Formats: sequence, structure tokens, C-alpha cells
Amino acid sequence: MKTKNNKEGVSAPSPLKGNTGISRILTGRTAFLIFRIIALGIIDGVAVAFFLTLTANGRIPLGILIVLITIGLNFIFFIKKLYSLRWFAPGLTLMLVMMAYPTAYTIYMAFTNYGDGHLLTKAQVIDQFERKTYEPEGSEEYTWTAFRSPKGKYILWLQSDSGKSYMAEQDKPIVPFKDIKSSITENLDPDGIPKAIDEFKRLNRIEIIRYLDELSGIVFGEAPETVQVSGLDSAQKMEPRYTYDPETDTLYDVRDKISYTAEDGTFTSPDGKKLSPGYYVGIGVNNFSRLFTSPALRGPFLKIFVWTFVFAGMSVLLTFSVGLFFALVFNHPRMPAKKIFRSLLLIPYAIPAFISVNVWRGMMNPHIGVVPRFLESVFGSSPLWLADPFWAKIGILLVQTWLGFPYMMLICTGALQSIPGEIYEAAKIDGAPPWRQLVNLTLPMLLVAVGPLLIASFAFNFNNFTVIDIYAEGGPPIANSPTPAGHTDILITYIFRLAFQGGRGSDFGYASAITIIIFLIIALVTALQFRYTKVWEEVSKNV
Repeated sequence: MKTKNNKEGVSAPSPLKGNTGISRILTGRTAFLIFRIIALGIIDGVAVAFFLTLTANGRIPLGILIVLITIGLNFIFFIKKLYSLRWFAPGLTLMLVMMAYPTAYTIYMAFTNYGDGHLLTKAQVIDQFERKTYEPEGSEEYTWTAFRSPKGKYILWLQSDSGKSYMAEQDKPIVPFKDIKSSITENLDPDGIPKAIDEFKRLNRIEIIRYLDELSGIVFGEAPETVQVSGLDSAQKMEPRYTYDPETDTLYDVRDKISYTAEDGTFTSPDGKKLSPGYYVGIGVNNFSRLFTSPALRGPFLKIFVWTFVFAGMSVLLTFSVGLFFALVFNHPRMPAKKIFRSLLLIPYAIPAFISVNVWRGMMNPHIGVVPRFLESVFGSSPLWLADPFWAKIGILLVQTWLGFPYMMLICTGALQSIPGEIYEAAKIDGAPPWRQLVNLTLPMLLVAVGPLLIASFAFNFNNFTVIDIYAEGGPPIANSPTPAGHTDILITYIFRLAFQGGRGSDFGYASAITIIIFLIIALVTALQFRYTKVWEEVSKNV
């Protein structure tokens, strides 16, 4: 290999000749392999930690999905035939975790009774009941003294009326005085109470009052011999109230002598009494049948369902009409200062919706709003824009028109400028008036470009949560509705109130069932979009 001479005439060695040892081993491929191993090791470690956290919290399906995705990533980055998938791996991972799993989980929830009172698994509910205790009749009472460690743990020193003493800790058997180690019993005060128990400090009266709530919630001892604090000076012997028999799947109330049978996620007595909490179980299509067969639920749902379609359709129609009007006006060659006016009309589109809707809500306020005051000064009265069901809907449509027409103006302006001017010249020669040109030329050509966007806008407004919730929070409320529902609610806000804001309890299963119905409707709208897009293309070819 040729070498280059330096200024002193000495030949400089080739850079490759100096590569020895580690520098020769660490080629490009080797360095990339090491980087890949380290990166996947970090990903695998995070995935394992995430899996353990999820399973510990009962999210086993999501934990399994994380493990499968992690295994797939390792295969993709180590098998040459799968190298092409490396570039899609991040997107596929996010799609599975953020879209596929929530979708599958929502479908699963729609066929369960998951909601308030049924949020836990059966094993968790049984464990809660088995931890409950009661005070048996004739049980012995104790006076107690509390000791607290620096770590926040407690010990009770118990003294019975018969003069016997005991030491009680959490999850440990109660120890009689005679079995307590001598180091503790040798350091007693005149009342027979230890001054300290190892690192546990004896609490004075003020400290006991401070920690009384915490002490009252602790079960000292080990089942079946347990003690609980019941007052400043007293503690009682407690016994487990419920026992579970897995063979008969029944929960027995020891105190009241009642046997409860598991029925549809709730332990129920023979006379119909139900224990709370219950647990979530599969209930088939009950949520869907409730929706379509229950008169109480069907009433508000049908009103909300119809208004959802009206709101989405009218929003598209009004925003498109106003946007097209301004696009036609500012597309005229003789219109002065077009750029300035277009820029000003884009302001509603530039301001965030949650700000604009709150401004409009203030303007519609019946007491201090600008709009009611103006109408009262001109006509003597003003509609109740927030309290009346009809006028609240009109107000929402006005706000949505204000928010949406700038977008429609933009896309209509672009579409209008792409239409050849020769066809209008030909129409004028044939004697077509302006309105015939608009109907027979402009609109068909325009719909080819903006038609799919109109359908997409309909799908967006079908789930337009922001305007509905901020303007009137779905109100005014529907009278005598068994579920939280308002006259201006659309399906998405109705689902939100069912799942998270139900005054009578959240019903996640029922909300998930409605979510599936919304998904099917949006899927139908999407299918229509593809169909009618082809129709508009055929119309444009015939123009």
C-alpha cells in the first residue's frame, strides 16, 4: 500500500497498519452487535421489572403481552431474515400496547359486570371478608398500653380484669406474661407495664391520642386469637367473622349464622341480602341487552344517540357551508385585501378549543354574558343558552361552527384554486348563470377533494368531547334518568359520565358496551367514506 510523505520526507504509515489488538477486533459490525446486545439487555430488564409490577397488581394479561413483545423484539434484532422488521418494531410495539390491548380489554370489559362494587377479583374479595373480625359475646376486655418503634410498628401490652398480662404484635401469636423474655419483664413500672420493649418506645397519653386512628385499624395477634383497640383505655378479643368453603363456594357469617352463595359476582343470602364488595365476572351480553331492552336505560340512550348524529351532521353542514361561503368570497379576483381577511378568519382555528369554548360559555351566561344582554336590550328577552335543552343545543352548534369554519375555509380555498378556469369560461359561453355553475361545476369538483375530509370531520365530531363537556358539561340533566345523562350529551360524554362521574356509581362494563357500539358506527362511516369517494370520482370524470 502506498504511503504519503510528510514535510520531513519520512513516510507516514497507513492508518490500517496501526490497527492491532482490540482496535482490530472492534470493527463496525462488532461494535454494532455489542451496542445491540446492551440495548436489548436494557429493554429486557425494564420489561421484566414491568412484568413483575403488572402481575403483582393483577394485570396478568398486559404483563403477558409485554413479555411476548419483548421476545419478539429479541427475535427481530437477532435473526437476519427478520431484519426488515427492525424499522417497524417501535411502531408495532406502540400499536400493540397503546391500541390493540386497550381495544381487546374494552371488548372484554363489555361482557363483565366491572364497576363500583365489582372492582376486585373473587380471591381478593374473599380475602377481605376473611380478614373481617367481630367481638364475641362475653369476650374478655383489656386495658392496653402502646409501644411504637422508629419504623412505625406497634406492640400492645394488655392487662385483663383478672390481673393477667399479655404482649400482642401484628401477625404474631399473643404471648402470655409467663412466656415473655425476662429482659422485658424485669423493667416494669409499679402498674406492671414495661417502660420499653426493645427498640419500641412507650407512648404517653398525648401520643396515644395522636396515633389512635392508626392503632384502631390494626389487628394484633394471629387468627383465631386477635385483639383490636376499641377506645382510649379498652381493647377486645376479636374473632374472624366470615369463613369461606371452596367446595360449596359459600361464605359463612359466623356472627349472624348466615350462609352466602356466590351469584353473578356477589355473595347473596337465601333471602336476597347481598354482601359488599362484590367481584367482577363475565355476564355475557347482559350489558347490551340492558341497553336495548331496559326502558329506563333505553330512554336517555336513544335521546343521546339521536342527538349525537344530529350534532355531528349539523356541525359538518354548518362549518362546511360557512367555510365554503368565505372561500368563494375571498376567491373572487376583485376581492380586496384577501390575505388580511383570510388571516383574521383563521384566528378561531389558532386558539385552543378549551379556551374558545370557555369564552363562549361566559358570553352565553344569562347573568353577565354579552349575548343575553344584547338580545334583552333589542328584543326584551334572551333564550336560556345553558339551561334550556333546545337552546343549549343551538349554542353548542354555534360554538362548533365558530371553531370549525376556518378549517373548512382553508380546504375549500385550496380545492377551488385547483379547479381549471376554462370550464367556467365554457359555462359562461353556454349561458349558465352563476348559481348553475356553483351547483353543476363547483360543488361536484369540490366534493372530489373535500368529500373524504367531510366524512372524516363527521367521524371526529361524533366523538367531539371537548365542546360538549366544556360548554355545559352535557347539561341540562335529563329528568328521571337512571344514569347520569344530559340533553346535550353525546355518546362519548355519556360514556365518560357512566365510567367516571356516575353519582350512583361507575359502570365500566356498561360504558364499554356503548364504546363498542360507537366503534361499529365509526367503522360503518369509514366504509361509507370509501364507497362515496369512488362515486364522487366518477361524478368528477363526467363533469
